[in-house]
Amino acid sequence: MENKIVSFVGAGPGDVDLITVRGRKILEEADVIIYAGSLVNKAHMDFCKSSAEIYNSAHMNLEEIIETINKHYNEGKKVVRLHTGDPAIYGAIKEQMDELEKLNIPYEVIPGVSSFTAAAASIKREFTLPGVSQTVILTRVEGRTPVPKSEDLEVLAKANASMAIFLSVSMIDKVVEKLLKGYGRNVPIAVIQKATWEDEKIVIGTLKDIAEKVKSAGINKTAQILVGDFIDTKYNKSLLYDKTFSHEYREGKK
Repeated sequence: MENKIVSFVGAGPGDVDLITVRGRKILEEADVIIYAGSLVNKAHMDFCKSSAEIYNSAHMNLEEIIETINKHYNEGKKVVRLHTGDPAIYGAIKEQMDELEKLNIPYEVIPGVSSFTAAAASIKREFTLPGVSQTVILTRVEGRTPVPKSEDLEVLAKANASMAIFLSVSMIDKVVEKLLKGYGRNVPIAVIQKATWEDEKIVIGTLKDIAEKVKSAGINKTAQILVGDFIDTKYNKSLLYDKTFSHEYREGKK
């Protein structure tokens, strides 16, 4: 029996319709799905074949995940490893791919919509406003997983860039303290819990009041923290649509 390639698929941030068309097609064809049950919307399983074998990786360690993939791959089955958001961002897929390479198991990665872009969409904002910020920093505050000193939140905040902070809302006081020291001023901040899910929560404020607002809203996990002037500021309009600006596809008007 010819073996099939293993697919790492980004399920998107929550809403099942935000998986890519390609990701959905692969999921529908899968014989085996190992999904991150603590974060991936279980409604994705409704699109799987009735005969598909489904595993929740929330109850599995790395060795068990690889053993499961190896077993079913060698049976000639199509295996999908379904991750939340985009698997390239805090997805812990590198260690899985390394193990598959040791076993000579071919794999592919299908990107997905990340929670940080979904969060920006939920609050209807653009990270990269002309004259405000052309840089987006994706980061997290240190918890059980350490962060290099050069990437400490206070250090990064000094760039005054737009920021998306993952996996940190449970430490909101620590986050605010570091951001205030780094930015050196009171900047806008938004916290979006479970962006695009039916029970999404949005809290918008400033560094001075966001911690209390987050606590009052009962948000302590599964949230994006977006920080920067892009949330509430004046900005320059883009040259792209300026009537006087010429480019390859349009001649500007005088």
